[in-house]
Amino acid sequence: MKARILKITLLAIFCLLARPSWAAAPMGLSLDQFLAPDRLSLSLQLLLLLTVLSLAPALVVMVTSFTRLAVVFSFLRHALGTQQMPPNQILIALSLFLTVFIMAPVWQEIQEKAVTPYINQKMPGDVAVKKGLEPLRAFMLKQTREKDLGLFISITKGQRPKNADDVPISTMIPAFMISELRTAFEIGFLLYLPFLIIDMVVASVLLSMGMMMLPPVMISLVFKVLLFVLVDGWNLVVGSLVKSFY
Repeated sequence: MKARILKITLLAIFCLLARPSWAAAPMGLSLDQFLAPDRLSLSLQLLLLLTVLSLAPALVVMVTSFTRLAVVFSFLRHALGTQQMPPNQILIALSLFLTVFIMAPVWQEIQEKAVTPYINQKMPGDVAVKKGLEPLRAFMLKQTREKDLGLFISITKGQRPKNADDVPISTMIPAFMISELRTAFEIGFLLYLPFLIIDMVVASVLLSMGMMMLPPVMISLVFKVLLFVLVDGWNLVVGSLVKSFY
C-alpha cells in the first residue's frame, strides 16, 4: 500500500512537469493512462500540484541529506551555547541550500533518465517511476547501514532481497532516515568535545579563584566563539558535512 501511494505521488510529480492539456480524461482508464501527459486537464494539474506541495516537505526530509545537515547544525548551536544564534530560519535555509547542492547530481540524473523522456511521451509512467527511483535509491543505499536495512526487512517479514535493487523503497526510506540520524549524532558528539573541554577548564579556573557566583557560561561562551572563529569553524563543519556524502 505504501509503495502504491509513493508511486502515485511520483507519477503526479512527473505529470506536473508535462505540457498542459485541456482535454478531459475519459472514464475506464488505468492509472498510468489517466495520468498520461496528454490527458491531464488544467484542473487536475492544479490538484496534483497542491498534493505534491503538501508532500514536498516530508519528501525532502525523508530521502535527501536535509536530516543530517539540520541535526548537526542544531548540535553545533547547542555546543556553542549561543542560545538562538544563529536563528532557526538561518540554519534551516542553510540546510536547504546545502541539500540542493548535494542532491543536484541525483536530481539531474532523474531529470535525464525519467522526467524528460516522460514529458516527451517516450516512456510510460511506471517505467519513468522505476528509472527515476534508481539514482535516488543508489544515493540512499550508499548512506544506509546494512544493520538498519536488515532491521526493517526483518520487521516486514518479507522475502529476503537478493540484492539492493530488490529492496522495496518503503523499506529503504526509514532505514535511510535512522542511518542519517545515527551519523548526525556521531558528528554532533565530536563537535561537543572541544567545547565541553573549554566549559570544564573555565569552570575549574573560576572555582579555584573563588568566583562561585559568576556563571561559567558567561566566560566560556567568549572562548568557544573565539575558538570557532579562529579555526574557521563554518568552513570546516560545512566542508566535512558535504564531503561525508561523497
